[in-house]
Amino acid sequence: MPDGAQPADDPKLTELKLRALAEFAAGAGHEINNPVATIVGYAQQLLAGETDPDRRHALATIGAQALRIRDMIGDVMLFARPPQPRPERLDMAAVLREVIGKLSNEFRDAAVQVHINAPSQALVLADPVQLRIVISSLLRNALEALTKGGQVTVTIDPIQESGRRWTRMAIADDGSGLSAIEREHLFDPFFSGRQAGRGLGFGLPKAWRIVTMHGGRIEVETPATGGVKITVHWPAESE
Repeated sequence: MPDGAQPADDPKLTELKLRALAEFAAGAGHEINNPVATIVGYAQQLLAGETDPDRRHALATIGAQALRIRDMIGDVMLFARPPQPRPERLDMAAVLREVIGKLSNEFRDAAVQVHINAPSQALVLADPVQLRIVISSLLRNALEALTKGGQVTVTIDPIQESGRRWTRMAIADDGSGLSAIEREHLFDPFFSGRQAGRGLGFGLPKAWRIVTMHGGRIEVETPATGGVKITVHWPAESE
């Protein structure tokens, strides 16, 4: 592990607490989703017959915010009790380029440059959907860390460690970095690091959960040059 790097597998996130979180989410989901569905239903009915632009906007906002509540409960349940991965032989470099292509408008609007240092092929064993979630979450985290402009650098390289082959992916931004508290809680669900530009939600916790379920790990560094570097070690697949 590089000097100054810290693993993201916080000891607070034990299996016992994850089970408790799953039970909470299941109960809360049942109690919250029913009234949320009612709010959404009535908002949609009223919206269908409304002609006033201001009231239409208000009703659309009510419906959208109610759906956001539903999605947050779903995120809690997925984090606490995610589906088991179905690993396949994938090229991480190709998946990275695909995800960056889909996020290209977001990076362009933020005037952020993305640099890729990757081999032509980097084979891993990964669930296709879950690998894309990890890469997308880490890229969006880096994007949110930057004000207008800045750079994100993604490096993929194969390594040998402890007798095993790994594919290492590092995503670094040149933003404002992390405070000690933000660094400690970066992978905690619903922790807000808005002081560093990072938003509130489940992107990074889901990435941590998926990587660990695949037998990998995530490390976080705050380089002396500034910004944040998040490194994923993913089990590699032989040629």
